[in-house]
Amino acid sequence: MEKTEQFHYNTPYSAKEKEKALNLLRNSTIEFVAHRYHCTERTLYRWKSLYDGTLQSLENHSKRPKTVHPNAHTKQEIKHIKDLIHRNPNIGLNELYGKLRRFYAYQRSYVGLYRFLRKNGYFFDKPKRVKRVSKPYDTPQSLGIKMQIDVKVVPKDCYSGIYSDEKFYQYTAIDESSRERFVYAYKEQCQQSSVDFLKRVIVYFRYKPLIVQTDNGQEFTYTRQASSDKEHLFDRACRLLGIEHKRIKPRTPRHNGKVERSHRNDNERFYKYLKFYSYEDLLKQMSAYLKRSNDIPSSVLCTRDKKEKWLTPLEKRAELLLLDYNIKEDR
Repeated sequence: MEKTEQFHYNTPYSAKEKEKALNLLRNSTIEFVAHRYHCTERTLYRWKSLYDGTLQSLENHSKRPKTVHPNAHTKQEIKHIKDLIHRNPNIGLNELYGKLRRFYAYQRSYVGLYRFLRKNGYFFDKPKRVKRVSKPYDTPQSLGIKMQIDVKVVPKDCYSGIYSDEKFYQYTAIDESSRERFVYAYKEQCQQSSVDFLKRVIVYFRYKPLIVQTDNGQEFTYTRQASSDKEHLFDRACRLLGIEHKRIKPRTPRHNGKVERSHRNDNERFYKYLKFYSYEDLLKQMSAYLKRSNDIPSSVLCTRDKKEKWLTPLEKRAELLLLDYNIKEDR
């Protein structure tokens, strides 16, 4: 089947398109060409009368009327408006409209005055919002300085078990320097799960971070409405382990950008193809995916001298451990 060109009713035809239609009209009926190019027969006759063999004759012309609109501002009204603006350069729109009505018997509407000023360049559009430029983030260059922790809900579409209403939550921890991650699934998003995950993180990485950065979820900290005399279990665990619990600014997930970006990768690499039938099956598949994800190279993991080199999180961790070992030997 021959492929036809697509035309939009609200878009004017170009001179090239009009010429193609007229060339097709030589060997086809006018009804066929009108149906093919989505236009009326009268339009084709008008193009045919204008066409003299050149594209210039089919160019679209301005539809602006050449005569002045009968309801347009008169020369006297325009003079009054310009005089007031000339004498008062910083005058506001309300004040200008009031003086025109009071002293010059101005009978037009407020919106009509605004449109006239906009058309003649006296009032411009609001300045465009300046694009926010994020401050450079100070990423640690050594292991164990800072980790980001966050929680993600496991998509329901991946669950094919008996209890379809059951929810599962993925806790994720990522070391900022090496981008090495640890993930674990829980049936509840609560304080006890957060404390248990923090302990598992220390066992998995085999070192204790100095700073743990989280959002302001109830599984990590109390809200302002909660009583201040009661300590959160996660805060208490961090205090006993000698870890600083840093909370990001509310409603700014970009401050936890590394772990948030890793969750997006999980959706594309893991949950898009995942099917599990039980909690134990989810843990088993998640453990296998964790090994795979920590062995994927990334462009952000470059060498210490900023050379472009694709490293995996495990390779970056080995490089940082070797560097720290050499520094201690030199001392």
